[in-house]
Amino acid sequence: MKNYTSFQEIDRDLKQLALERDIALEELKVVKNDFEESLKPLNILSSSLKFLSKYSALVFIKKIFK
Repeated sequence: MKNYTSFQEIDRDLKQLALERDIALEELKVVKNDFEESLKPLNILSSSLKFLSKYSALVFIKKIFK
């Protein structure tokens, strides 16, 4: 536990903690928005189409070399 010698030290630490809390909350907002964006149907469809195109290319290559 930290020992304080003045109220100025306490105020400085409280301000610092408040700023750190605000930064953490803003970072959570960004993560939440990114997560919501990734769950949108167009993004899911786009990811699925990318996967299917890669898979179909692999199947096509396998058929060529058989």
